[in-house]
Amino acid sequence: MTEHHGSAPDRHHESSPDLDTLRRRLAEFAAARDWQPFHTPKNLAAALSVEASELLEIFQWLTPEESARVMADPGTAERVKDEVADVLAYLLQFCDALGVDLPAALSAKIERNEQRFPVAAGASNMRQGSPDRHSPE
Repeated sequence: MTEHHGSAPDRHHESSPDLDTLRRRLAEFAAARDWQPFHTPKNLAAALSVEASELLEIFQWLTPEESARVMADPGTAERVKDEVADVLAYLLQFCDALGVDLPAALSAKIERNEQRFPVAAGASNMRQGSPDRHSPE
């Protein structure tokens, strides 16, 4: 995604591979190692959860201000990038296993959220608490 929130600059480059290329590389990687029997939807969902938890662990005891500066430390930045990559890898493999078109699913979800949370209601929602509290599951 090219839109972001927070102080970190967008580091998307035109030379970055697209999701289909990444998905194909992951499938080839797993096939070369005969890992496909283990890549069931249940196992991939569990692995995705574990990797998301490892990403969360980096931020666990940081203040909001410290978390906003996490990419300033090269070692921590590398850990964040590794965990983000792991999360995306398992999400792509999960979608591949179930035939989910990830960009289409995300686009449809954004459209539903735009209907569910119109702009006029956004300001009042922010006063009620964290915007994450209103994030649909």
